[in-house]
Amino acid sequence: MSKKLPELLCPAGDMDRLDSALLYGADACYLGGKKHSLRASSGGFDWEELEVACAKAHAKDASIYYTLNILPHEKHLAGVEESLERLAESSVDGLIIADPGVLRMARRIAPNKAIHLSTQANTSNSEAVGFWHDLGIERVNVARELGAHAISNLTKAYPAMEFEVFVHGAMCLALSGRCLLSSWMSQRPANLGECTHPCRFEYKGLEVQDMRLTVEEGMREGPTWDVTHEGPHSAFWAPEDLCLVKYMRWFYQNNVASLKIEGRMKTPSYVAHVVDVYRTAIDDVAAKRFRYDEYIRELQNTASRNLSTGFFLPKGHRKSVPPLPKKDCTPIVAKLVQKEDETKWQIAVRSPFRADRPVQVMVPGLKRPVLPVGAFQLENHRGEAVDVVHPGMFGFIRCESEHFAEGLFLRG
Repeated sequence: MSKKLPELLCPAGDMDRLDSALLYGADACYLGGKKHSLRASSGGFDWEELEVACAKAHAKDASIYYTLNILPHEKHLAGVEESLERLAESSVDGLIIADPGVLRMARRIAPNKAIHLSTQANTSNSEAVGFWHDLGIERVNVARELGAHAISNLTKAYPAMEFEVFVHGAMCLALSGRCLLSSWMSQRPANLGECTHPCRFEYKGLEVQDMRLTVEEGMREGPTWDVTHEGPHSAFWAPEDLCLVKYMRWFYQNNVASLKIEGRMKTPSYVAHVVDVYRTAIDDVAAKRFRYDEYIRELQNTASRNLSTGFFLPKGHRKSVPPLPKKDCTPIVAKLVQKEDETKWQIAVRSPFRADRPVQVMVPGLKRPVLPVGAFQLENHRGEAVDVVHPGMFGFIRCESEHFAEGLFLRG
């Protein structure tokens, strides 16, 4: 069987994020509705917006996968059934499902839709893959706890099955995301899409010596976690994010069908950065080149936690890269909204945009052409020349640049 490059599957929490993902090179996007998705607070798409999203994606030869991956209680089944009836008539290319009952309903109500198994189903061995294969599942997003060796064994055991792997974004301390922390602490069940992410909160140790809190497992000696405090509180449940950009060639060589980026609740500019990096890295595999230093620098620019290889590498070999210090990050200053005339573009300003500083254009393919001071002019929403446009405002930039296109981000 000939190898092909993996699909790049990207998050789309709303239409802005979808636009960013498609512009910067997504092969497919996953999104949810207003309910029955594991990201209830991400905004989501109503039924009319869903059709617009599908049309946008299909115009770029990209696919749309709809997340219906809650683990429902009995009282939720009527709503799930209603959603499946609408999805059967929709233009989505596939459904992402975790619960066996929802799968059974989907087979009955929407037999025309491909079904992908969510990581929430915790598929971690070949017999489980065979079980889902026998039920007509076309793709399995493997358990996040699996390492490279285990993933490789699964792709060899079931070459006819498509396998999907998370390669970037937040990691969950629970078994494939099946967590009860939010239910217990906030009465917001994670498995119904209402997670408040208490694992990301900061906590204060009751006893701290030399600004370090040591946490040890209660049933045995070691391993321990050392938590260093930079202030009165610290985060220790999920201190790192996943980053596997270094292993794009490995995924290609091991016939992984789809590489998934986490982040339906991230900003559009975050989506643009991360999608651009992974799109470029995948394309570089085809071109037989590798630019790890460029990839990781861009990803560090968006990171708020260390970037880690997670469970992908064997114990003792895990790699971790810290985020860039805030003073070294290059912030997004604006997004190009639409062209007004030959040299004038409307911009949506994200952080203070000053005319006395050079600006980078985030061109897909990790191209970052620079507009030097004097090469552009800023105008406020009334079209008056100004030295700065403030966040949350619409303004204009006048510039003769071949690199400008609707939806691109500018960095200051």
